[in-house]
Amino acid sequence: MHVHPPGRRRRALAAAAAVTTAAGLAACAPADADGVVELDFFQFKGEAVGAFDEIIAEFEAQNPDIRVVQNAAPDADTAIRTLLVKDKTPDVITLNGARPYGQLAEAGVFHDFTGDPLLERINPAVQEVLADLGTYQDEVSSLGYVSNADGIIYNREIFAEHDLEPPTTWEELIEVCETLEAAGVTPFYGTLADAWTALPAFNGIGAYAAQDGFFETMREQGTDTGPGSAVSFEKDYAQTLERLAQLYTFAQDGYRGRAYDDGNAAFAAGESAMLLQGVWALAPIKENNPDIDAGVFPYPADDPDERLLVSGVDVTIAIGRDTPHLEEARRFVEFLFSQPVIDRFAASQNMFPSVVDSQGTEDPTLLELQPWFDEGRITGFIDHQVPASIPLEETLQQAMLDGDTAGALRTLDNEWRKVAARTSE
Repeated sequence: MHVHPPGRRRRALAAAAAVTTAAGLAACAPADADGVVELDFFQFKGEAVGAFDEIIAEFEAQNPDIRVVQNAAPDADTAIRTLLVKDKTPDVITLNGARPYGQLAEAGVFHDFTGDPLLERINPAVQEVLADLGTYQDEVSSLGYVSNADGIIYNREIFAEHDLEPPTTWEELIEVCETLEAAGVTPFYGTLADAWTALPAFNGIGAYAAQDGFFETMREQGTDTGPGSAVSFEKDYAQTLERLAQLYTFAQDGYRGRAYDDGNAAFAAGESAMLLQGVWALAPIKENNPDIDAGVFPYPADDPDERLLVSGVDVTIAIGRDTPHLEEARRFVEFLFSQPVIDRFAASQNMFPSVVDSQGTEDPTLLELQPWFDEGRITGFIDHQVPASIPLEETLQQAMLDGDTAGALRTLDNEWRKVAARTSE
């Protein structure tokens, strides 16, 4: 069971009131005169519109009594809140598994999947990543559909050329970097011109410090967070930022002025052995070099047995609470989770399907990470636990540019206190 502290529950419900009421939300898609029920399908992922169009056509062919209307929203977080406020909750909803989703889940606006047979087919570790973002009275607010992975991308040919294996400990990772550097190979291609590109490595390294309820305690502390509190960024994340800074010492000259696209192109061209990005970068990398032999490994830990793969639920699927078309919505969701459909969708997005009966990925790069999902050794993105109003990526970028990691941690604690003060008023 995923239980929230009472203080967090009160704050969540107070915040939810600003979004919408928790109950009484109903979709307004009536059945047509011909008896066909129209489902409003809210879909946030622009690059998946075509894939979902194909799925919908296949579903409608098998279910002629249902018409699914895909409504793709460019700014999904704002769009879904607007619909909720207007009492126009969509019947079926896709969202990214991040903090905004968690806030909506806490508001109780989604159907409860507790006890649904579909839940038995979904990797429990994926559902736990979602539950950590927020739940309503321990309900199952959505079903994880496909997941991404945040690790270190590496060039297998360069590693083989220098007799290197993917490292499992931090010490081994530094040894790999030093070996490459001594051989005249750039270990990492840094892209700090885009502030957000410091986040993947921060998430990967910092995931270990976030275990054992770090963010739950941070939310309980609220305005008391600081050097003297039980946990804080200043107390618990010094090593994370030191290690993040250490990785940038192995980046190419001029990394401060290079951006995300530069990094993908350079790595594809063999200009570095590794890249601090997640699996979402594989598509643009392979567009630049379809023949590259790339692999991905999780961020190392001090103890190799404690390694975790950072993974976010790229798409999670919910049903609007109190939809008048629950049976039809449930039928569509069941179709989405049918094994060939979910596998095909996951492959189209370079993601991992959530179901345990998946046929598995055929992508040789993703295949390397599949065991981490199979064994449930995954954990969520820590930046998904940080309120959006805290300038996390800019603070990390500045710390990597000026070296003041201690100042960055003080800034994060101070910003956390400010948010806590605003939300407790």
